[in-house]
Amino acid sequence: MAFMDRFKKEAAEQLPGARIGKEAIKKANEVFREYKEGKVNLERRLIENEKWFRLRHWEVMDAAGRPSGNPMDARPTSAWLFNILMGKQADAIEAYPEPRILPRMMDDKQTAAMLSDITPLVLEQNGFEQVYSNGAWKKNKHGSVVYGVFWDKSKLNGLGDIAIRETDVLNLFWQPGVEDIQDSRNLFHAELVDNEVLEEAYPELQGKLKGQGSITLNTYAYDDHINTDKKSLVVDWYYKRVVEGRTVLHYCKYVGEHVLFATENDEKMAQTGWYDDGLYPFVVDVLFPVEGSPCGIGYVDIAKSPQESIDLLGQQLVKNATMAATPRYFKRKDGGVNEAEFMDWTRPLVDVEGTIDPSVLMPIQVTPLSGAYLAVYQEKVNELKNTSANTDVMNGGTGGMTTASGVAAMQESAGRSSRASTLGTYRAYARLITMVIERMRQFYDIPRTFRILGKQGAMQFVQFSNQGLLPQNQGNAFGIELGYRLPVFDVEVKAAKQTPFSRQAQNELAIQMFTMGAFNPQMADQITMLLDMMDFPGKEELAVKVAQNGQLFKQLQAAIQAAMSLAQRYEPQNLPALAQMLGIAPQGGMEGPKPGRPLPKGQLPTLDNVNPDRPQEKGIVKNARIRAAEVNLPR
Repeated sequence: MAFMDRFKKEAAEQLPGARIGKEAIKKANEVFREYKEGKVNLERRLIENEKWFRLRHWEVMDAAGRPSGNPMDARPTSAWLFNILMGKQADAIEAYPEPRILPRMMDDKQTAAMLSDITPLVLEQNGFEQVYSNGAWKKNKHGSVVYGVFWDKSKLNGLGDIAIRETDVLNLFWQPGVEDIQDSRNLFHAELVDNEVLEEAYPELQGKLKGQGSITLNTYAYDDHINTDKKSLVVDWYYKRVVEGRTVLHYCKYVGEHVLFATENDEKMAQTGWYDDGLYPFVVDVLFPVEGSPCGIGYVDIAKSPQESIDLLGQQLVKNATMAATPRYFKRKDGGVNEAEFMDWTRPLVDVEGTIDPSVLMPIQVTPLSGAYLAVYQEKVNELKNTSANTDVMNGGTGGMTTASGVAAMQESAGRSSRASTLGTYRAYARLITMVIERMRQFYDIPRTFRILGKQGAMQFVQFSNQGLLPQNQGNAFGIELGYRLPVFDVEVKAAKQTPFSRQAQNELAIQMFTMGAFNPQMADQITMLLDMMDFPGKEELAVKVAQNGQLFKQLQAAIQAAMSLAQRYEPQNLPALAQMLGIAPQGGMEGPKPGRPLPKGQLPTLDNVNPDRPQEKGIVKNARIRAAEVNLPR
């Protein structure tokens, strides 16, 4: 229903006298076909990789004409390659990203803090954790995953909101040879839609839909049979134009020769385009980049050759073991042995005519394979593990190591490839979050309410709009207008979920620092220098707390010194008790002040000239004692 509503809203904005009509669509389809032909090899590889992932790679090997033995032989499919993908998927989930929005100017600090709280909620409302999980599978299988960041007018009962979806590479088409889809002159996204849905949204299409037409989409080998006879190809065509020196992104949705919506046909969007940032609303996350393509290669491409060797060797090992375990005989035709009874192993007796002679039945000897073949098989398995950085240590093994530090060092070294992949994902994620902010800047013109967790986990409800994201007037200086500035933000990405190992390591570091006295406020200056040389999560917050504790300690020491000075001057008899209460030793040889003469007329009493023996000055000493007693050491 949301899909139809979106179509209807876009159709309502269509104006007569369209600039984008049948002629423009005809030219767009020519470019579409050119882009599609440039993706032939990539699409073939992706479809084959999906078969390898589903353990249907014997079909790929047969189609390629590779020797796979007798068609009647067993075709074992070991899941070593699947185990690699499963491990890499687990690494990606443990490194699930979380954004932190940083301002580039002090004036945008409050807006950045709001974005840091609100952006994760927008992702959560889009079910991004599931989108991220599906994308991680595709990235590891195929070498790349594409995320789309759109504005969906049908969300929130017509108010509209950001939509984040994972996009199939088979449905996306770009200019051949570019390595960044943003450099493509045009970009096409195509999908099949039921004719009934289109005709209900657009009554003028009744009887005019002709299925996919001359352009057909390649698909994976699904288990279900999907009938596409009653579906039509709907194309989202994005293209860039330069208007008054700036890049404008235009958008057109069409099916066949019929334009459903085009920004150039809309009076409001003809000059501004579809999205104000001027970028295609897609982000590509690549695993292993290759030249001349925005998509990369994945673990299936790297590991399928060893996997093929493993299964071919495994087939022969299984075949040899089956032959050795299944007795066979040479039988003379005139031997007189009842074949039915001989083949029935449940019968204790077998009828034989004539004399039983060894020449009548002769066992067929099966030569067992040498242990060298099993060693080759194991070496191929090790090759697959080492090539894909999926060693036993990565899967929880210890490699014979018994000490905790040794196991930790091995796991840290073995996880380098996963961390490199995670950093690539974080870079793509930062671009995705930037697009989310741009959608907010363009479309959040009405305040929206979000539920966030404030300080100490307290639930708060805040309103947010794009007022802090719009161009800000900089006023004037010396009568000259300084114009407007656009608030720009940086995206810092970190793992939202820590692994048990990282949590344990951080806890051990905290205990070690506490044992060394690192949290002693007397050592604040030394600890600050130590923290400057270290790097661990939460270091900045800890440095702030250490500095605050050091400053409080200095203030406390000054207050204690003042209290001791007052007691030494005015109440020396109470000095030992005060020193014991404060936990310090009084200095020896101190004598209290002698009663002084009355103050000159008009001079106010101070801590230097106060006389405790004068009745009018006793209050000063009393207040000083109270202030000294109220000084508390930090817990």
